[in-house]
Amino acid sequence: MRPKELKAMNRELPGPGFWALIQPHTGVLSQAQPTARGFGSDLTAIIECEKGPFFVKAMRNRPGGRRASLIRERLINPAVQPISPTLLWHADDDEWLALGFDVVDARRSDFTPASPDLPGVVDLVDRLGDLPIPDIARDWPESRWDRFAVDETEAELFRGDALLHTDINPSNLILGERGRWIVDWSWPTRGAGFIDPACLVVQLIAAGHTPEAAEAWAAGCRAWADADSIAIDAFAAATRRMHRSRADRHPEATWLEAMAAAAGAWAVHRGVAEVPGQAMT
Repeated sequence: MRPKELKAMNRELPGPGFWALIQPHTGVLSQAQPTARGFGSDLTAIIECEKGPFFVKAMRNRPGGRRASLIRERLINPAVQPISPTLLWHADDDEWLALGFDVVDARRSDFTPASPDLPGVVDLVDRLGDLPIPDIARDWPESRWDRFAVDETEAELFRGDALLHTDINPSNLILGERGRWIVDWSWPTRGAGFIDPACLVVQLIAAGHTPEAAEAWAAGCRAWADADSIAIDAFAAATRRMHRSRADRHPEATWLEAMAAAAGAWAVHRGVAEVPGQAMT
């Protein structure tokens, strides 16, 4: 099928120049089915083709954080393949950056309290904590929570030598009959190992768990079990401030308010925030 025919099938697809860019890797194209994509990509699609299929993730080649995130995802893939789909090829020109991944048969996970997915979710986050830090990631220190810490001493509690994903959510932890994977490595960093299990805690609370129950699930991760409670307290407080700041900047985004509420509930549970309407004693 010619690129212009693919374009005609679906208005969400890019133009002929993009298909010409990736065709050396795909061979003859037969079908492209866009998938639900996050904020960081201009295209995510399953590409049926002569050499595939492939899951293709692409964005416009423009300076900025989004471009840098796709480059990081390409660079980190060899280090995370035990728990992530394999990157099989990449291509770029003046207009586009594209990554071609192995296609895995999987669905997003369910974080709700009665979900049978929860043991597998915890296992994935625990296995993430076992991945060695690759040399490429040593220059990617985690700092996004720093400005929400009380001071630099508190921010130092978030430092470490663990490889972090930091976007733990149901869409990025996918489950199938033949395996479980963590996807969307848009901004891997190096930091304290408890951070990814802590991100899981907030997501579980947002999905309906009590803070106590969410932490009980996180306790299945060795990085959480080995962490200093003072560091977790500081991170909970910083996470509450981070999510509140985001929700206040975008009041139209109800999901941000839900995350702020979950982070707030966790901070109250840890004793580092006031119960709404009550003063801390």
